[in-house]
Amino acid sequence: MGYIENVRKYVGHKPIFICGAGVLIYNEKGEVLLQKRSDDGAWGNPGGSVEFGETVEEAAVREVYEETGLKIKPEDLKLFKIYSGEKLHHIYPNGDEAYIVSIMYETNKYEGKLRLDEESLDLKFFAPDALPENLSKLFDFLADDIKNRK
Repeated sequence: MGYIENVRKYVGHKPIFICGAGVLIYNEKGEVLLQKRSDDGAWGNPGGSVEFGETVEEAAVREVYEETGLKIKPEDLKLFKIYSGEKLHHIYPNGDEAYIVSIMYETNKYEGKLRLDEESLDLKFFAPDALPENLSKLFDFLADDIKNRK
């Protein structure tokens, strides 16, 4: 059982802070990998919560592998941006409420073949100027930053 599930046993659906790590993975065409989430059907980046004892980079690597099957190395992650505040207040489909601090990385170095897990309905690369309409609230704030990425 992970940290979040453990905390939820005590606080129920009340707001908690979550430290999250996500990765923007780019292919050789400069397209970004998005995951269509199984909980709400919206598109977002691979990522998730940091567990006790993990570095943020370790969490990012673990979450990418769990959700996509791709292997990345911590040393290949470049800090993209840190997001926090009211724009990252989120109520999950099950009613859990959280304020998220999201540490986003980017990379174009990865190995393996894409595979779906229980958290993913689809995995697909998109051009930064042609992102899908149905973006997750947690990803929506990233869209402009991805389009304006240098």
